[in-house]
Amino acid sequence: MRRLLAVAMIAMPLAGFAQQSGAQQSGAQQSEIQIDHVWSRAAMAGHEGVVYLTITETGPPDTLTGVTTPVAAMAGLHETVNDNGVMKMRPVTTLPIEPGKPVTLVPGGRHIMLMGLKQALKEGDSFPVTLSFAKAGQVTATATVAKAGAAAMPGMDHGAMGGMPMQGGGKSP
Repeated sequence: MRRLLAVAMIAMPLAGFAQQSGAQQSGAQQSEIQIDHVWSRAAMAGHEGVVYLTITETGPPDTLTGVTTPVAAMAGLHETVNDNGVMKMRPVTTLPIEPGKPVTLVPGGRHIMLMGLKQALKEGDSFPVTLSFAKAGQVTATATVAKAGAAAMPGMDHGAMGGMPMQGGGKSP
């Protein structure tokens, strides 16, 4: 009984160490992926939604290769680009993540598009988003829903958005 208690006391801090900033990692290779500032905008069921976040790698370089969430029929990485004065959205198949260079998905830039929402995303709600990385495997984070049309996550430090500059001039998802 004492051995079991001793093992439990050692294992508890290690279990807490596996969780990184609201993200849980499950992959074969060791990686130092951190997911922060995960948020979405309120949206109606059956429509499109969006997720924004910051990815930081402190270990070896990695690549974001896919995204899933139970709240949408399909999720994918997209970017908004200015094509001769016309703002357009296009899918992005992969996103390189370099050590020490946070990548921030923001309104008007790169973002996660949620297609065919299975439920309404209401302000104050939260839902899981699973990001797939080439080396780190799957990392699940929790997105918090802000009001419809929100330009940034409430309470977020806007000066810390160094991975992707804000792009303006057009309608963002």
